[in-house]
Amino acid sequence: MRPQPLPDARDDEEYALPCVEALLAGTLALMTGVAQAAPGCAHAGPLAAKIVANLGELADHPALSEPMRLMLARLLPRWQPVARGSALPDRALWTRGPTALQ
Repeated sequence: MRPQPLPDARDDEEYALPCVEALLAGTLALMTGVAQAAPGCAHAGPLAAKIVANLGELADHPALSEPMRLMLARLLPRWQPVARGSALPDRALWTRGPTALQ
């Protein structure tokens, strides 16, 4: 079941989501913002604090499966230092790029 656009939506990104999915979508958007922030961005800490709060809410949400809640709870310690103003962790790639392009 896909989220349905709101009838009076002015753009293609406005959807009616269930509460837990809206919280998850907002958290992912915040994570993207922090990940794309310039080094030393003053907003990264406050954004990360909201991410930590959201992850805590999601980790306790009864509508999510136990494995999903556990995964969200495991993300908390990774975001807490960022929320306290520590530097972002190294932005290592999840996969290595090719050594040569064909």
